[in-house]
Amino acid sequence: MTADGRARVKFPLKLDRLAGAALPAQRTLLRPQRDLAAVHADTHRRAAPAGLGLDSADVRRRMAERLREGGIVEPGILAAFAMVPRHEFVDAALATQAYEDTSLPIGHGQTISKPSVVARMIELLFGGANAQRMGNLGAVLEIGTGCGYQAALLSEVASRVVSVERLKPLHDKARTLLAPMRSNKLRLVYGDGMVGHAPGAPYDSIVAAAGGAALPDAWLEQLAVGGRLVSPVQQAGGGQALVVVDRREQGYERRVHETVRFVPLKSGLDR
Repeated sequence: MTADGRARVKFPLKLDRLAGAALPAQRTLLRPQRDLAAVHADTHRRAAPAGLGLDSADVRRRMAERLREGGIVEPGILAAFAMVPRHEFVDAALATQAYEDTSLPIGHGQTISKPSVVARMIELLFGGANAQRMGNLGAVLEIGTGCGYQAALLSEVASRVVSVERLKPLHDKARTLLAPMRSNKLRLVYGDGMVGHAPGAPYDSIVAAAGGAALPDAWLEQLAVGGRLVSPVQQAGGGQALVVVDRREQGYERRVHETVRFVPLKSGLDR
């Protein structure tokens, strides 16, 4: 028992023993990270979205409406997608595709995920104790900043966001792209995402943009009691699935959702 009377959790935690670990038989495959060959092929496309200017609020509202029609119901998420200009987070040659539901390359073998997948993962965070926060995810830890687009979205629905990126060029790129926001709620960290960011813990919400064979112990330790974690995790039968973990007073509960395909989770720093 801890000093405050709570049950002490022992690590490493074996998630395959947690409640709800069975993988559903039928799921829709979400592909936030397409094969890079297919993604790079999009660089030759030049069709502007419905003829609307990229700086127009209408084009963002239309994307948010498509997300709503696709099943996203949390008002704060839809408002965030209608607010944050996605075209500013992609290369200029791909800007005309920014509001399509597609992933796009951002360099260094990485992509910006499909809006529908980003929205789905953020909406999954709105559950458990987070559902009682009236549209606010509280303190959020994001693993994998990438170009910074999801961090910008999270900052619209959270009290504070800490986003960790292990690739220095992407960390620097995100810092530049997010600078105009001048948000005191958002902190970017160049570091090893597998160890989380202990100085900012505990976190009410943790979301990862890369998947490994298991969830790192550090993430589970840094998740607040009553908090929720959403991450892709490698499954025994092959492939990845979105896994939701809720931390309770008594321990952890896990549920498995859609199959997905994200980049592999890696440790260490890359300059």
